[in-house]
Amino acid sequence: MDLSDTGSTVNILAGLLIAIGAIGVMLPVIPGLLLSWSGVLLWALLGSGSGGVRWTVLGVATLIAGAGLVIKFLWPGKKLRNTVPNSALLAGGVLGLIGFFVVPVVGLVLGFVLGIWLVEVNRLGSERAWPSTRSAIAAVGLSLLVEFAAALGIAVVWVVGLILS
Repeated sequence: MDLSDTGSTVNILAGLLIAIGAIGVMLPVIPGLLLSWSGVLLWALLGSGSGGVRWTVLGVATLIAGAGLVIKFLWPGKKLRNTVPNSALLAGGVLGLIGFFVVPVVGLVLGFVLGIWLVEVNRLGSERAWPSTRSAIAAVGLSLLVEFAAALGIAVVWVVGLILS
């Protein structure tokens, strides 16, 4: 592979963006799905080869990303509304944001869990607080899983497009 070839360079950059995006779904500071989709966009705009395949892959990747974003918020959000009040989510978000700066890497998760648990202890008592907190954690995990599945779907569509073009 000759890196002075523009097509090869674009393919490598697009692949890196897609891979970083898929990994970035699990890290709260990296916009994972957006990075994966932008890798396909870069490949479709600047790559050489069959233009029809590239635009089709971009269209399918856009549909996957859009569906992933919508499902990511609707499905877990419905589960959260049924189990945890908005005040607990607000406290979890605020403490998660504070924790993000106080304890690098894991502070966001720790603060989120602590915030929800504190509100639930106040609202339900110490025995019933943890099951409610656990259901909130499960909903956030479901949201991450949906976004990760969408990022992997984009990667698979891109690889198929790369083979076909």
